[in-house]
Amino acid sequence: MTRIKHVFFDLDHTLWDFEKNSDLTFQKLFKEYQIDLDIAVFLDVYKPINFKYWRLYRQEKVSKEQLRYLRLKEAFDAVHFSISDELIDTLAIQYIELMPNFNHLFDGAVDILNYLKDKYQLHIITNGFEEVQAKKMKSSKIQHYFDQVITSESVGVKKPNPLIFEHALSVAKATKENSIMIGDSLEADIEGAINFDMEAIYFNPENNNSENTSFLTVNSLLEIKQYL
Repeated sequence: MTRIKHVFFDLDHTLWDFEKNSDLTFQKLFKEYQIDLDIAVFLDVYKPINFKYWRLYRQEKVSKEQLRYLRLKEAFDAVHFSISDELIDTLAIQYIELMPNFNHLFDGAVDILNYLKDKYQLHIITNGFEEVQAKKMKSSKIQHYFDQVITSESVGVKKPNPLIFEHALSVAKATKENSIMIGDSLEADIEGAINFDMEAIYFNPENNNSENTSFLTVNSLLEIKQYL
């Protein structure tokens, strides 16, 4: 790892605790719009549906607007809760607007960024929506750690498409050989980077089983110190 000079992080689910911040956003919205539904029951159904639609979004099979609407529509239908399309649209918009106000990070996020910042140039590559990623980083006070923030919407392609990695290296003035990608998605971050001939570290806080041993895996962010 002595040749590494640039460290590219994913944001959601890697540094920024998407699930915790998302749960808090839904709790606020359910209360504000008086949605008489057990939030725990809804979230239990919503999360795998959201995961499915993000995969379809990465694969260019649904649009941003379809993702935002359909993940909610399908979740409410699954728990047999009657809700108007108009309210679903309102919730979809409010969810995106409110969520960046929550600022929970994964344990060790600030510590590892402080550890790395004087040794490497740090950057973000994210598939998250353009209009909210900067807000998330500002509210959680981590924006100053990063030299470049590359969003899929600004590039026009999403991870794992090699073009987003190519663009990221170009704007960061980095090379494949002196760069590494750290993220939570095997498909988007790890396979995307490795197929582009970049090193990768898989952030696996849930300790999900992976038979692939061709890349490094950490279960906590502070474990990255072992390698960088």
